[in-house]
Amino acid sequence: KIERLISIDELDTGSGVNQIGTLQRAGDTRWSSHFRSVSSLLRLYNPTCTVDVFIATIDSQLQELNIRFNEHAVELIILSSALNPKDGYRSFDCDKICNLVEKFYPLNFTEQEKILLKCQLQHYQFDVINHPDMQNLCTIAGLCRKLVETGKSEIYYLIDRLLRLVLTLPVFTATTERAFSAMKIIKTRLRSKMEEDFLTNCLVVYIEQAIAEKISVDKIIDDFYDMKKRR
Repeated sequence: KIERLISIDELDTGSGVNQIGTLQRAGDTRWSSHFRSVSSLLRLYNPTCTVDVFIATIDSQLQELNIRFNEHAVELIILSSALNPKDGYRSFDCDKICNLVEKFYPLNFTEQEKILLKCQLQHYQFDVINHPDMQNLCTIAGLCRKLVETGKSEIYYLIDRLLRLVLTLPVFTATTERAFSAMKIIKTRLRSKMEEDFLTNCLVVYIEQAIAEKISVDKIIDDFYDMKKRR
């Protein structure tokens, strides 16, 4: 395609111009690579249609995403989107939010709190959504911070609790993926008989290195000494 456009003087030539692009290959462990793969596919839409690669690539991406996100996970994402303040709270839906609590967080709310949550959502719809300080928010994290700043997190404490539960979803996913990656490093051939408790403790220290670095050696020694009397 580039050669043809150059031949009819539709493209300028020169050093660093008209670089040939390729489709980004998706990785098995880095899920951000799937986003880059789709982005490169959109950027090279016309060439991929001319070499009949587009449909095959889309099928491959869909297969990967279906494996990654099953029906249960997709439903969780869809119901969670009802809390998103983007576009003037356009996705807000009381029934979906209540359904989210009923299906995915039944142990975090008592039966009485589930009833009270519906009442809070009705007041929240007219109060928070129309409040001038709560406009132009784009993320659930931003909404959660704004509720704290305005003191409305105490009024709508059940909604605030649900927002915080939803915000922990990416953390759980990332932590799980890091745990499997770290396990190969911690549990080597020489440590194959390591017990589960000891392995868990080692993994926590390795995965949460930023936190572990803040713990002083003296504090560890003191805690170890206080565990029980030793010689």
